[in-house]
Amino acid sequence: MLNSLASGRRLALRLLLWQLVAAMIVGLAFSVRGYRWAIAAVAGAVIVALGNWLLSVRLFSQVNNAGFALARLLTGMILKWIVIVGGLIMIMFQYKLPPLAAITGLVAAYAVNLLAFRFKG
Repeated sequence: MLNSLASGRRLALRLLLWQLVAAMIVGLAFSVRGYRWAIAAVAGAVIVALGNWLLSVRLFSQVNNAGFALARLLTGMILKWIVIVGGLIMIMFQYKLPPLAAITGLVAAYAVNLLAFRFKG
């Protein structure tokens, strides 16, 4: 085994914190356009962080064998995408916030996701 569960938990926590930092940065950048744009940008990034948090909680809970680990990974991924798609639907249709800002926040959070796995350091 190359990585332990503890290192996976630490990476997931670091990823979550960096995604929340990216949410604040994107929110500040969109605050120039108005508070609704800033809220949409922050919400777009936060739903990605929330989805990744649900995935990591599901994945890094007690793992008995490879079959259970795969099942936990798949259910965690399904939960993650339900949260992200449902959150975007709520942001755009229920709260009627600007979709460009929400999608930009989502993309910023995923960019952090890619960078976190690129530089594990």
